Amino acid sequence: MACCISGCRLTLRGSGNMLLKEYRICMPLTVEEYRIGQLYMISKHSHEQSDRGEGVEVVQNEPYEDPNYGNGQLTEKRVYLNSKLPSWARAVVPRIFYVTEKAWNYYPYTITETKYEDNKGSNDSIFDKEAKDLEREVCFIDIACDEIPERYYKESEDPKHFKSQKTGRGLLKEGWRDTQQPIMCSYKLVTVKFEVWGLQTRVEQFVHKVVRDILLIGHRQAFAWVDEWYDMTMDDVREYEKNMHEKTNIKVCSQHSSTVDEIESHAKERT
Repeated sequence: MACCISGCRLTLRGSGNMLLKEYRICMPLTVEEYRIGQLYMISKHSHEQSDRGEGVEVVQNEPYEDPNYGNGQLTEKRVYLNSKLPSWARAVVPRIFYVTEKAWNYYPYTITETKYEDNKGSNDSIFDKEAKDLEREVCFIDIACDEIPERYYKESEDPKHFKSQKTGRGLLKEGWRDTQQPIMCSYKLVTVKFEVWGLQTRVEQFVHKVVRDILLIGHRQAFAWVDEWYDMTMDDVREYEKNMHEKTNIKVCSQHSSTVDEIESHAKERT
């Protein structure tokens, strides 16, 4: 049973129905600022999580040229989720549970089910081309007011208590999306499909909860760390990203590589 994200499309391979949600995460940033902040946050967050044997392994991260969109960046990552599995799920998923994400990024155009706009999440037709006739639930994620798992809470990373020294943005209070300038939104389509009869709905809902928590925690950190990355150029953040990925891969791969190879080999045999 392998797992795969293509863009933000997560599939536990099989032929079951799918649960589709559209997440909208607003940030007190511009789209261009978010470009730097997102890369910084993903790299730092992944390295922190790798201390638990989790985190994100970067399989591929290199320049890529598209005939239509020009120069961009191709990334492939494995996101390990073992510690997030409840006891009932461990019986039906692999001992090493991870998802694979691939993205072709020609910022602000991204060949995934992710789009960015300078608004407060008000574009209801942004995915008309990708999912116009598909039933989906729209879920707003509020980085300031939504609750996060207690073990991940840090007051220094709480947007209600954080104010940026470099930008003057923050403290984000109830209703901040209606008054904050600048503001941008990350729109994400996430599809989850699971094949085991009797557990399909439960597993799909669980995976969406994990995805939502990851999005919420990561975006809270991206804002709370704004003074660390705000003055970075794209070259600066790419160098930081490269160094952090190398350190993170050493931690993550040493614990998971052999088992991952076994899982992929088994998956190929089944197909």
